[in-house]
Amino acid sequence: MNSLLIVAIGIVSVLVCIILLRLHVVISLLFAALITGILCSQYQLQQFALQSGMTELNATNFSHQTIGVRLSTAFGNTAAKIGLVVVLASIIGSALIKSGAAERIIRGLLRRVGEENAAIAFISGSFALAIPIFIDMVYFLMIPLVKSLGIHNPKKFSLYLCCGVGGGVMAHAMIPPTPGPSFVANELNVNVGLMMVMGLIVGVFTIICGYLYALWANKKWDLPMRDTADVSIEELKQKSELKKESLPGLGISLLPVVLPIVLIAGNTLLNLFLKQGVAESGSFQSILLAVFKVVGDSNIALFISAFFALMLLWRRLNNAKAFQKIISDAIISAGTIVLIISAGGTFGQMLQQSGIGIQIAAMATGYKTLILPLAFLITAVVRTAQGSATVAMVTTIGVMKGFSTAAILGFNPVYLALVIGCGSKVFSWMNDSAFWIITEMSGMKEKETIRFFSFMLTIMGLAGLVAVIILSKIFPLI
Repeated sequence: MNSLLIVAIGIVSVLVCIILLRLHVVISLLFAALITGILCSQYQLQQFALQSGMTELNATNFSHQTIGVRLSTAFGNTAAKIGLVVVLASIIGSALIKSGAAERIIRGLLRRVGEENAAIAFISGSFALAIPIFIDMVYFLMIPLVKSLGIHNPKKFSLYLCCGVGGGVMAHAMIPPTPGPSFVANELNVNVGLMMVMGLIVGVFTIICGYLYALWANKKWDLPMRDTADVSIEELKQKSELKKESLPGLGISLLPVVLPIVLIAGNTLLNLFLKQGVAESGSFQSILLAVFKVVGDSNIALFISAFFALMLLWRRLNNAKAFQKIISDAIISAGTIVLIISAGGTFGQMLQQSGIGIQIAAMATGYKTLILPLAFLITAVVRTAQGSATVAMVTTIGVMKGFSTAAILGFNPVYLALVIGCGSKVFSWMNDSAFWIITEMSGMKEKETIRFFSFMLTIMGLAGLVAVIILSKIFPLI
């Protein structure tokens, strides 16, 4: 069966299950994944495996796997990538809110920047955070703070949420050392330093457009704050009414948020500027690299942060039963999110196995005249069809790499790399793990996430395309 038809059937299946049949989202996504996986032929599976870098023997073996094995493997792969991070981040977020630390951070923020500038602080802060750490962690760190600020001004909750989660999206797509832009820059032989500088320039333009969209969306649609599994609105209100003396200090409140950023960013920057093996074994540099290789891993960094968050929570409560209940609720909330994300990841991987990326790439090879818009379109279509920004970027590189030199393009390949990054963030929806993280943590419904998150990402991606085209004409850098 044609890959485009398989994708269409998968999309219709998940929409019918969620919207018409009112099934739980996990069941809906797994059912759609099952239907999509069954429709994939052995030939499509083999071609997908070869495209993914498997040997011919492994690709043949993969194509003979049963649908049950492929579903469970896809589910497990997604859970392995995100499961531990979600659980630890949920514990940290709950501890910050329940201890009053999140409220203390928000009061400190408002005192320094003023309530009128809080949204700008959120969007610029999340943009900066997404450069050294993974975007999912930015969501986990920012959303508890967004909730605490939203209770002070519920009418601006959607504005704070859009800024808190949207700021980091484009940085994650265009600025090394995050994996996507690093891979694209390497494949196109673009200098990493140049990629970082130009990514910052284009990224700033996109988040300005994202901020303007957030302002407009906040006025057009109402987004009520709702209870979530980890915290109720009543609890947030109670925290907002506490006197300053009843809240923990600002320094100890910030520690669980800042610590993982410092550890992960430290590991990233050390590996960027120091090369393993440059210094002799046992030297200060080699020891530093070895230490940060362990503590700078995202899972370990969150373990350490969770430890301090739990210590802070225990000191504030000093009540074993209340402490255990908060942790239990956080784990239950995390379990639901992990299941939803894993189901969405399974659906996305089944769509990938249909060979949709290969087919779209083949369709595009005959239209190489408008290179930047074409690269953007290929990336955006592949990303929307199967949910993975990384797969979309890799697919587009496979198509565009043959004519990506400055002599052919007429401008520096850095612009091609940037436009691929912009296209990879267009329209996140139900086959994207980020869609479900934001939906579940914020208490939004699916249609609200599309309004406030998916549409904003599309606006920012298109704004990036325009900025890159203009810059390539004015400053070709060749």
